[in-house]
Amino acid sequence: MKIHAVFKSFSRAIAVLNCVQISAALAQNTPDTHETGPKSCPELLQHSYRKLHSKQQIDLCELYQGKAMLIVNTASHCGFTKQFGGLEQLNQDYKDRGLVIVGFASDSFNQESADELESFGICYGNYGVTFTMLAATDVKGANANPTFVELSKLSQAPSWNFNKYLVSADGLSVQHFGSMTKPDSDKFRQAIDSALAQ
Repeated sequence: MKIHAVFKSFSRAIAVLNCVQISAALAQNTPDTHETGPKSCPELLQHSYRKLHSKQQIDLCELYQGKAMLIVNTASHCGFTKQFGGLEQLNQDYKDRGLVIVGFASDSFNQESADELESFGICYGNYGVTFTMLAATDVKGANANPTFVELSKLSQAPSWNFNKYLVSADGLSVQHFGSMTKPDSDKFRQAIDSALAQ
């Protein structure tokens, strides 16, 4: 009887030890729920828009993915249209460092071509744009698209074409730069460098 009791106690001890080892192994393979997960997409980017001269829908959150984003309202027949060249240079200089540029074509200031093919040709043909360009939407007023509604709340509404909004990687801050700020200005590039360093 004593031998049986000892054996029974030993068996229980082995079972308990196995449970402890299994629990420890599971704990090592289970993600810590207190760790910070993937950065969530800010509200102003939780929208999809049609790509310029295309049927493709662009999901801004998919472009964002926790990166700093530069949003610009553009027009194809504006005195500032040549800034497309500077914006493309920014794209080439910073895309591998985590900057995403998105152009919102707009006729809110009556200088966007009614012919989408012409707009496409100006952006991609004349200036060699490779960053994402979206089909024309309103960027101010009662019919402003939801992204620019939020941008206006967080900073200010665009006063003209080629206003620039630098959205931080965490989506919590927006810096506004007017049309007169050239893409190659030192001040502007310093702001981008700071946003990427956060």
